[in-house]
Amino acid sequence: MEELKFKEKIKTGIYDMFYIWKQEFRQVFRDSGVLIFFFLVPLAYPLVYAFIYTNEVVRNVPAVVVDDSHTSLSREYIRKVDATPDIQIVSYCSDLQEAMQILKERDAYGVIYIPSDFSSSIQTGKQTQVSIYCDMSGLLYYKSMLLANTAVSLDMNQDIKIALSGNTTNRQDEITAYPIEYEDVAIFNPTNGFAAFLIPAVLILIIQQTLLLGIGLSAGTAREKNKFKDLVPINRHYHGTLRIVMGKGLCYFMIYSVICIYVLVVVPKLFKLNQIGMPGDLLLFLLPYLLACIFFSMTASIAIRNRETCMLIFVFTSVPLLFISGISWPGAAIPPFWEYFSYIFPSTFGINGFVRINNMGATLNEVSMEYKALWLQAGIYFISTCLVYRYQILMSRKHIINRYEELKTRREAVN
Repeated sequence: MEELKFKEKIKTGIYDMFYIWKQEFRQVFRDSGVLIFFFLVPLAYPLVYAFIYTNEVVRNVPAVVVDDSHTSLSREYIRKVDATPDIQIVSYCSDLQEAMQILKERDAYGVIYIPSDFSSSIQTGKQTQVSIYCDMSGLLYYKSMLLANTAVSLDMNQDIKIALSGNTTNRQDEITAYPIEYEDVAIFNPTNGFAAFLIPAVLILIIQQTLLLGIGLSAGTAREKNKFKDLVPINRHYHGTLRIVMGKGLCYFMIYSVICIYVLVVVPKLFKLNQIGMPGDLLLFLLPYLLACIFFSMTASIAIRNRETCMLIFVFTSVPLLFISGISWPGAAIPPFWEYFSYIFPSTFGINGFVRINNMGATLNEVSMEYKALWLQAGIYFISTCLVYRYQILMSRKHIINRYEELKTRREAVN
């Protein structure tokens, strides 16, 4: 009898789990808000973001020149800067005040200032300098200005050193110009592009944030429809903690398994971003990340009281999470408090592990710390989700009992 009763409980639990899974699917596809966060945002936002940075680097940044030297050497310097793909000289100014005015009007984003003693200092064997001023509202403008001027100064330094050395052979000129020969190779980002550097991290973050918003919106809807404003509806199929967590989790997992393939595989291929990781390693890494994001979102949904709350709580976190992940801002420069705080979110380990596998060709062994951390997060957030829903089940029962007692008291008073 006990064995039959136990089997019956398992059978009922599995039936209820699939019932909840089916109900959650219906809720997702009937709610336009959840559809936007689960489908429209993951489908459209990566395309928009990747399209904005599809050129990878900034070219032909408008710049102005203040040449106080007025010599052939200063004109040669300006001509070479203008010939680089990074800078386009749009105006020549008489002084810095005029140049700064053009900068304020946004007709240019940088100023190149050549001092009056530029040529004479070089001719007399003294060190000279060229000053650059840049609009720091865009760091890529600064990068273009700095790279172009650095490349031209190194090129002219080479010619000046050879001219002053008095060498008699080409080999001596080569050694004078480059005593130590070097070659600049940008590892894992050959174009030095912004898209190849940032887009993979953004794609991973999109998965977590859209899950947070979609599950939060769904939780807010469930509370608004519930008579007692509880997360768990009054229904005989919702009386078990595991069946609720597994049923809802299975629904989200099935939906986002497809979304992940699109976001992390199709989008990078469309924009020809670096993808050198092994598909098997990538798939195994994304499994705990997706589970951790789902259960983290389900745990966080306890804070959602209505549909609008999730927008207020979660939307503003996207940019800070990108910074504290250590991709957009150097991890070594992040204060210890924020570094430990970032470990709460699956995106921290997900971004670092995904970038290393997908863009740097790392194996699962080489990202074992992030991989284990994600499994640990998935386990912790699964337990916390079970506790959250267990508490909600108890609250739902308490409200039903209180309502029953209230009605009973009223009937007795009437009688």
